Amino acid sequence: MKQQRYVLLDRDGVINQDSDQFIKSPDEWLPIAGSLEAIALLNQHGYKVAVITNQSGIARGLLDTDTLQNIHAKMQRMVAEQGGDIDAIYSCPHGPDSDCDCRKPKPGLLEHFAQEKQIDLKDTVFIGDSYRDIQAAQAAGATPILVKTGKGEKTLAHHPDLNIGIFDNLYDAARHLTTRRP
Repeated sequence: MKQQRYVLLDRDGVINQDSDQFIKSPDEWLPIAGSLEAIALLNQHGYKVAVITNQSGIARGLLDTDTLQNIHAKMQRMVAEQGGDIDAIYSCPHGPDSDCDCRKPKPGLLEHFAQEKQIDLKDTVFIGDSYRDIQAAQAAGATPILVKTGKGEKTLAHHPDLNIGIFDNLYDAARHLTTRRP
């Protein structure tokens, strides 16, 4: 039996505009140009998409889990309007000082995803905009890709010798993934 192919995505800075003040409401969740179409493109080429996201705004008291669910409902609705689908969303609600295993750069969320979906992460790409996304992917055995949106340019400036795929945005990364040979 052939394993289902997944592409994992960070949320803030990859799918939607990031904010140093956190995304605290559905109104603040604004897609990056081309990102919703990128998810649809991945789906059309046989990839399922899952989101792996740190959401420390919950631990900081800036939003609650119901609000986070409403933000994700908006994201999923807007992706669906473009013909795409997000299969699953995994989020860490803990703060940076937490000793959890799910907050990136730790690989816990990716490992939880892999166990739940019975996926081998060595065949899985994780697209992010921050160094902790890259670290989490590498720690879990997935292939990291960096996009220059969100914190991507800053990540690249601080880590100019990254030896991974680097793309301007999610759409460019998706186009690369869907045109390469398996």
